[in-house]
Amino acid sequence: MVVRSLVRTNKRENGIHKGHSLENGVTAGNTKRQKRKEVSGNNSEKSPAVERRTSARIQKLKSEKSLCVRGREESPDHSEERVARKKPKVYERRKVNPPEEPKKTKVHERKNVNPPHTVVHDNKGSEGKEAILGSKESKNGANAEGVQGAVTNMVLTEVAESGIGIEKSAHAKVTETLRTFNKLYLHFVQEEEKRCGRPGGDKKKKKSQKITKGSNSKQGKAPEDDTKRGSKRPDLKAISKMKEINAILYPDKRIGPIPGIDVGHQFYSRAEMVAIGFHSHWLNGIDYIGKTAGKQYSNYKLPITTAIVMSGHYEDDLDNCDDIVYTGQGGNDLLGNKRQKKDQVMTLGNLGLKNCIDQDVAVRVVRGHQSTHSYVKRVYTYDGLYKVVKYWAEKGVSGFTVYKFSLKRLEGQPLLTTNQVQFSRGRIPNSISEIRGLVCEDISLGQEGIPIPATNLVDDPPIAPTGLTYCKSMQVRKSVKLPSNAPGCGCKGTCVDPKSCACARLNGLDFPYVHRDGGRLIEPKAVVFECGPNCGCGPECVNRTSQKGMRYRLEVFRTPKKGWGVRSWDFIPSGAPVCEYIGVLMKTDEVDPGSENNYVFDIDCLQTMKGLDGRERRLRDVSIPLPLDKSDDQKSDCVPEFCIDAGSLGNISRFINHSCQPNLFVQCVLSSHHDIKQARIVLFAADNIPPLKELTYDYGYVVDGVLGPDGKIRQMACYCGAEDCRKRLL
Repeated sequence: MVVRSLVRTNKRENGIHKGHSLENGVTAGNTKRQKRKEVSGNNSEKSPAVERRTSARIQKLKSEKSLCVRGREESPDHSEERVARKKPKVYERRKVNPPEEPKKTKVHERKNVNPPHTVVHDNKGSEGKEAILGSKESKNGANAEGVQGAVTNMVLTEVAESGIGIEKSAHAKVTETLRTFNKLYLHFVQEEEKRCGRPGGDKKKKKSQKITKGSNSKQGKAPEDDTKRGSKRPDLKAISKMKEINAILYPDKRIGPIPGIDVGHQFYSRAEMVAIGFHSHWLNGIDYIGKTAGKQYSNYKLPITTAIVMSGHYEDDLDNCDDIVYTGQGGNDLLGNKRQKKDQVMTLGNLGLKNCIDQDVAVRVVRGHQSTHSYVKRVYTYDGLYKVVKYWAEKGVSGFTVYKFSLKRLEGQPLLTTNQVQFSRGRIPNSISEIRGLVCEDISLGQEGIPIPATNLVDDPPIAPTGLTYCKSMQVRKSVKLPSNAPGCGCKGTCVDPKSCACARLNGLDFPYVHRDGGRLIEPKAVVFECGPNCGCGPECVNRTSQKGMRYRLEVFRTPKKGWGVRSWDFIPSGAPVCEYIGVLMKTDEVDPGSENNYVFDIDCLQTMKGLDGRERRLRDVSIPLPLDKSDDQKSDCVPEFCIDAGSLGNISRFINHSCQPNLFVQCVLSSHHDIKQARIVLFAADNIPPLKELTYDYGYVVDGVLGPDGKIRQMACYCGAEDCRKRLL
């Protein structure tokens, strides 16, 4: 992803300059910055002239091509690509009014969810004076009631502003709903960690949390209050809250396929299925429409089953992929041995399956598999529609009567993927020697704790990424004066109490991360204040999450149309930091507009926080040091004062491509100092990202916002392939 310095118009989406190729989560607060980075990602085929700088992604391919193909004669097959990557010229920046039509909410983006109350405090702690912006409720978030209130406000506002259901594809709605669920889940994880006074508090469950005796996975009553009380389970609290605020995507049960859920879709818990409305109960294995259903089901004989989950809890189940012998619900002991302990009866879900035979109704089939990546230790894969062929009663293995249902998969559906997505390793190589198309064993040359291989199955002969000196830490141009270190907090060992931690107070009187999975950001914020060099806590403090280096096995790979891209061999949970954008920190006016560099990323956090230049504000319960808050608006309305140039020196982030529906978002982070103009740029996971899925973020270019050398608007096609692709990068 090379981001070239183009002439940008003042239209910036989401406040992030795509100075480089940050894709996904960038919208969250840096979408515009990415503009420059048109980079090798998606649209780098054509050389775009974005604002004052070359768009990060638009020029990415172009730069990459010129760097990688240097010295080798291009074949006729590459001629078109070469033209598309022509060296972009520097164009003049034109002020454009923000589009009137509503912008698509980006995955990681949060539109000023909390009420815009501003309270100024003269705190005399180690952090000095600060202006705290946010609602009163979130400031009392230390107690459960405060958290519940803050969560409710957050979700209600987000749902209203996200425009779910308005001119968006079904897949986009599913993605937004799951993001809402994940944010709620992490909020309640934080609540549980506080309650237990230890990291990952909900991992240790009391015996009372177990499924009550006599209940089972296909039917059974979980204690009625389980969902409402959350049973100390953040996932159940999250779906309870979503029901309360009407955030379930499909609240009414549906027969047949669910829009936005394709065969092979993976759920990381049953609670996620409930959040979508794919399966209406977090415990039952059979989902059915009861006799009390509304008039819309008057043509059916009820009850009728809509979906089943095969998760290995019944000893009499038989799974041959396309053909299933499914044991009905009831009488199963779920406390560990999976044995049947009483007879089943033909009622509820069992009767619903029988009625499916008579009415020729297909049911959705989901298979559950063990997985260390899911917090419930299982992952659930949707395997398509099955027809119930017949049923019978027989004595089961344990001697009790059970009902058996024979199901056959309908033809014409995508091939089953269950066997390939069990997260064992699948197509992921076990060693470097097994990697197909390997052109470089480690582009970091040992600097990262985890090797980063590069593969190329596109070019013939295959070429490796060139023109980059890998560096894992930020380099600073001599002309840049670094701010003095922040005072820091007085915590010892690790920060625990947000009331006494100065850094937590800057984040709205709470920590932005939870301990789960090594540290996850609960939700995107305008800026995150982390502990720094003058803090008393150690390197394992949760408030240093983004400073702990790479934790996932990443690979740089060649794409057919977008140049180089990045994917992970590991599952990445939502909110986890993926990498920091590294390069040379310099002043924006020092960037050579005529250079072949598409990897310049503008640090425009301050402009974003102020909602300037067409950006959408993302300010949420954070404290801004007063000197910064009172900075000259005239200056902040101009091109950001500082940027990061990863053209010839940088890390893996420069290879990440653009997508109109990204799975990463950009987050501004302050740790060693509190000068937003020189904030760190970190890419976080916006979704739960399965292995081998390409990592992307939204460059945030504004369509018709870039002028060419002749003063006319430049246009560039987007090749991200997303269902809701805007079709144009520029």
